[in-house]
Amino acid sequence: MNQMFREQSEKRPAAKKSIGKQPTAKQIAKQIAFYNSAAFDQEFTCTDAVLGAVCSELKTSFFVWSPQAQSIVLCLCPPTKDGHPNENAEEEQIPLKKSSHGIWSYERDEMLHGMYYRYLITINDQEYLTTDPYARACSANGKFSMVVNLALTHPKDWEKDHGPTLLQPTDAILYELHLRDLSMDFSAGIKNKGRFLGLAEKGTKNTAKDSTGLDHIKELGITHIHLLPCFDFCSVDETAPSFNWGYDPANYNIPEGSYSSDPNNGAVRIREMKEMIHALHKEGLGVIMDVVYNHTAFGLDSPFNRMVPYYYYRMNPDGSFSNGSACGNETASERPMMRAFIADSVAYWAREYHIDGFRFDLMGLHDIKTMQAVRTRLDEINPQILIYGEGWVGGESLLEQSKRATKENLAIIPGVAAFNDNLRDAIKGSVFEAREKGFVSGKKYLCNQIRFGICGCTPHPQIDLKKLRSSEFWAASPAQCINYVSAHDNLTLWDKLTSSHPCGSKKQRIRMNKLAAAIYLTAQGIPFFLAGEEFLRSKPAVDGGFDENSYQSPDRVNAINWKNLTKYYAVYEYYRGLIALRKAHPAFRMNSAKEVAAHLSFLPESPETENTVGYLLFDHAGGDELKEICVLFNPNRVAVRFNIPYRTWNIYANAEFASDTPLGTLQGKSPVVEPISCLILGR
Repeated sequence: MNQMFREQSEKRPAAKKSIGKQPTAKQIAKQIAFYNSAAFDQEFTCTDAVLGAVCSELKTSFFVWSPQAQSIVLCLCPPTKDGHPNENAEEEQIPLKKSSHGIWSYERDEMLHGMYYRYLITINDQEYLTTDPYARACSANGKFSMVVNLALTHPKDWEKDHGPTLLQPTDAILYELHLRDLSMDFSAGIKNKGRFLGLAEKGTKNTAKDSTGLDHIKELGITHIHLLPCFDFCSVDETAPSFNWGYDPANYNIPEGSYSSDPNNGAVRIREMKEMIHALHKEGLGVIMDVVYNHTAFGLDSPFNRMVPYYYYRMNPDGSFSNGSACGNETASERPMMRAFIADSVAYWAREYHIDGFRFDLMGLHDIKTMQAVRTRLDEINPQILIYGEGWVGGESLLEQSKRATKENLAIIPGVAAFNDNLRDAIKGSVFEAREKGFVSGKKYLCNQIRFGICGCTPHPQIDLKKLRSSEFWAASPAQCINYVSAHDNLTLWDKLTSSHPCGSKKQRIRMNKLAAAIYLTAQGIPFFLAGEEFLRSKPAVDGGFDENSYQSPDRVNAINWKNLTKYYAVYEYYRGLIALRKAHPAFRMNSAKEVAAHLSFLPESPETENTVGYLLFDHAGGDELKEICVLFNPNRVAVRFNIPYRTWNIYANAEFASDTPLGTLQGKSPVVEPISCLILGR
């Protein structure tokens, strides 16, 4: 999420009976010191404990971890006939029993599926009513946690469901999508607007009969859909949904209710999310889940803090929350029980929902050991599950620099990737300066930055770090590098090009857009792009201009306008051709830094090819049918003649078209590349 514009939602306050007198900074510091002690870990840490409500056909068990609690009472609320919490009924109150390691529990020889519950907890003589942070289902707006027998939420043939198989991570092509964006505009032709099931609909078309939604995504050729937060978040009223990105977590292990047909019935959102995933998997598409474990929507009032005050968060010496997220607090991933919660949570989503990958918001706020633990847990389930994230933080954090899971520390976190902001800003200009140009829009002296990104930010003998803004080759392999020029944050690619090149013609900007796509879709690493970029997606601001931080802007700003697919169909075809070309040739998808250094060679610079980038891919051992590939990028306003090896070349991409089958042939060693375009050749 944008580091400059992160806000905390106050729309859904945590349930509480009373908050009482808050402890002093000195008391909090004393408590934190105890949490950090070996004595606390020895007596209370239990990272293998099963927590939350566990329900089967024969039994229901409740487990709570709260070492400091004086008492905990389970408050059971029965459901109505339609599965909603019956708030008019008298709650059944049952005291929990305390055992070792600060675990409280209660068991009943009965399946309580559909029963709603909360906890009345007494700590330091103060009484709080709170939901369960380990819950797997809830009512609308998270007012009640819900007991769920997960076996009863499976769609038909769920036991046979699985995502796509990748030979290596660099085979992935990622498409970032917000569920409301996909379907809210009338031009989408989708019935289940703004819901999980909207993405599962097939046969949808715009008024010109071009495919929209799921059919469009499949035809485009991407491998994985990256969904913005689908866990339960706070920023919208689930009973009257509105738009929000959803980066304000409420319940980590529960799907967001505003995307379901009945948010008040806790089982419905689970079943419908699974139905969506099942539909995508049937089409050969993987599902990436955007996760936000670095902070919670609330601090003092969060269920975590009610259960174990100040344990799950990093605290300043004055008793305030550390705010490296710029959202009011940051979680303490280095604490054993928080680390275990994060690892258990992603494993739960992978096992129960068959999720194929995870994108970590502000991954730099997590410590390295936690991200290593996440990778280990997911490897036990499926080593092909992708993990990537933002390799930076959002503000000042108490976590030491050397312990942060930032892109600079990726070498010791194998199997985890980070976004390549180096290539992003080199291609289009800084995301923080709307008018700043990049390589494709005419700014000079960026060729080394482009080459650095093309190599997947891995070591290469022709890259001189002294000429770069980056101080190091931060990726140990191209599989750790996510290449992109657009995401939900900041201006869309088209809006950025319009803002930074307002005097240019529309035809020029379309060429810039296509050139940008050609660079990152052929670069070593894993490509990623915002849904709709392939037909010049724009986010027009309500008051004019463009909206670069549309986290809570209305649907008319955020929703994809599917009429533009027809209007810019040629751009869409260009993207589809580039994707097909990448998928057809392993030389674009090398999986080790050693391979890249050995089989990618940049063309020498000359006065005739100033401000251009060209390179050869050759003798690749990955079974590529092409012995040699030549890629040429010319962002200049005039045509440029390159000097390349004399061959009879097939043309796979030029200014107008891109394809995995030859567009024509070219013979010689001095091809001319048109202004603001690429030329991709192979033999």
